[in-house]
Amino acid sequence: MKAALLGCVVAGLLAVATAAASWPGSPLRAGAPERSDVLSVVFLAATACAFAAYIAALLLLRRRGGALAAACALAIAIQLVPLAGPLLLSQDAYAYWDYGRLATQHDANPYAVAPSRFPADPAARAMAPAWRRSKSVYGPVFTGASAGLAQASGRSGETAAFAYRLAAATGMLALVAVAALVAPVPAFGVDFVGWNPLLAIDFAGGGHNDVWMMVLVLGALALAARHPRLSGSSWALAAGVKWIALGLLPLSLLRGPRARAVAAGFLVAASAIAAAAFLGFGTTWLTAVVPVAQRHAGWAVPSRLGALGLPGWLALVPLAIAVPWLVRSARAGRGRLGLTSALLLIGTPWLLPWYAVWAVALAAIEEDAVAWVLTLALCAYLLPDRVPI
Repeated sequence: MKAALLGCVVAGLLAVATAAASWPGSPLRAGAPERSDVLSVVFLAATACAFAAYIAALLLLRRRGGALAAACALAIAIQLVPLAGPLLLSQDAYAYWDYGRLATQHDANPYAVAPSRFPADPAARAMAPAWRRSKSVYGPVFTGASAGLAQASGRSGETAAFAYRLAAATGMLALVAVAALVAPVPAFGVDFVGWNPLLAIDFAGGGHNDVWMMVLVLGALALAARHPRLSGSSWALAAGVKWIALGLLPLSLLRGPRARAVAAGFLVAASAIAAAAFLGFGTTWLTAVVPVAQRHAGWAVPSRLGALGLPGWLALVPLAIAVPWLVRSARAGRGRLGLTSALLLIGTPWLLPWYAVWAVALAAIEEDAVAWVLTLALCAYLLPDRVPI
């Protein structure tokens, strides 16, 4: 009962944050001029308190347990609250829209042509200026989906942004459902994923695509034992959304009792996706990862180390040290994918708040206290990122 009350507190505080973002002239709206004001303070205070209530609820649930139905109902409420507000903190949804419009409205290859080629397009005007000269960095599966959403959205930026936010919120609910099926303690898995206020802000609020990659990854793990070929296909689709999913596949194969069948399913599906991508985009889609690999985010741990006068590569040391242990653990039947994802996030030079879903989703379905602590610490660290304070 106390945990459920804390879940209601999380939802209520998210409503306060959403109201602050919805206020006319709020700097929290995507694309608004960056400036610190009282609305930013209210937003950050509300989300920070919501995160504290979320942590308290998790601690209670680990000690006393909780009802799955109540956990799911509150997860739905929490993850849908930001849909009532505007597009938050990031203009990535407009970039998705633009890459889709390049293919559908301009008959152009988004992996070969940058949005700046069509400066009068409403999507190009709406997206962040820093990305207008960048070609698509997303996988061909997501690019195909973006083309469909662009066709449905027409020329309305508001409609397009809401479509991506609704899709991302739906993805969060799907992620909650899969976590309930896969997690050793279903109610805890649901709460770990579905009550997280950072994820609600970034997906229902921001419309980012990482959630669907993780739905497919968790789906692959759920299917591995009984339907290994379908599991492999799900891994391939996840990589077709964002390539980073491939970094987790080897440990999953080491752990899996039917690894050969999973690998076979992956190769068949990946070959089909690659063939379709070659037909649609030539060879240019293979270079999608390069622009991101060359970028550095201010909140990334390597950037923080650099600001202190230390080499950024030190952020990779924990992962490098852990790799032999992670491999041994996977061979023994325990993949520890949540911990691996958290260590990857610590080491990456391009770290954004919504990337936290990689670790949150995987830590939720594993009995791994180290992964829980590290993942929650990362979420707390990323909570203020992009908030104009």
